[in-house]
Amino acid sequence: MKLYPVIAEYFRMDGGACFGVVPKTIWSKYVASDENNMIPISSRCLLADTGERVILVDTGMGSKQSDKFFGYYHLFGDYSLESSLAAVGYSVNQVTDVILTHLHFDHVGGAIKWGADGKTPEVVFPNATYYCSKEQWEWAMNPNPREKASYFPENFAPLLDSGRLEFIFEEGELFKGVNLLIKHGHTRGQVIPVFDYKDRRVAFMADFIASVINIPIPYVPAFDIDPLTSMKEKQAFLQDVVHTNWVLFFQHDYANECCTLEETPKGIRAKDIFTLDSL
Repeated sequence: MKLYPVIAEYFRMDGGACFGVVPKTIWSKYVASDENNMIPISSRCLLADTGERVILVDTGMGSKQSDKFFGYYHLFGDYSLESSLAAVGYSVNQVTDVILTHLHFDHVGGAIKWGADGKTPEVVFPNATYYCSKEQWEWAMNPNPREKASYFPENFAPLLDSGRLEFIFEEGELFKGVNLLIKHGHTRGQVIPVFDYKDRRVAFMADFIASVINIPIPYVPAFDIDPLTSMKEKQAFLQDVVHTNWVLFFQHDYANECCTLEETPKGIRAKDIFTLDSL
C-alpha cells in the first residue's frame, strides 16, 4: 500500500473554538494566533493506493460556495484537491473510493462541483464509490441547531442521487488493509479510517483528534456536539493504541502531519512527530 498526504486547502479558524474550555493563555503556548485570534488550519486529506483501489479520505471544502462564505475562513496558499492529487501522480478519474469521515462542509465540500451552467451538481470523482456512515447521513439530513451551519445539502445530497453513495453501518473492515472506527462525540457517526501500512497502523484522525495539541483529554473543540463523549472516546482510544506503535495522521494540524504516542507523567502525549513519507 502507498499513502500520500493531499492538501485540499489551508484556512484560518478561531483558536478558542479549536480548544474549547482550554484558555488562550495555555493553548497559545503551542500555536500562534493573529490579531483576530485566528490560527492556521490544514485540510489534509489522505490518498491510499492499495494496488487494486485508489482511496481518498475526505475532500476538503471545495470551491463552489460563495465569496462571502469563504470570507469567513480566510483561505491562504495556492492549493486545491485536484492540483494536490496531480502533484502525487493521480487524477480525479483514478480515484475508486472516497471515504467521508463525516459531512461537515470542510470534509465533504470537495465531493461535488457545479457543472458548466454553474448550478447543476456533478460528482468530482466520476468513477468512485462514496462512503459515509448511515448515522451521520441521517444526522446531516436532519441537523440540530448546533450543527446546522456545518451541513450544506448541496455538498452531499447529490451523492445519493448519483447512485454512488454507500452507507457504513458498523465498525470493521471496509477493504483489505482498511478498517473503520466510528466515533460520536464530535458528531454522530464520524468514521475514522485505519490503514495497514509498512507493518504499522495509520489512523486518519479527522475531527476526532484534530491536531497534536488536541491529544490531551480536556482539549476538546467547542464545536463538538457532546464534549463528555469526546473525552471518553479519546481517553479509551489513546489507552488502546499508545503501546501499539500506531501512527496518528492529522487532518487539521497545520504544523504537524503525524505522530506516535507515549505515556508521560501528565498523561498520553505525542512522542515522535514526523511526516508520513519518513516512515
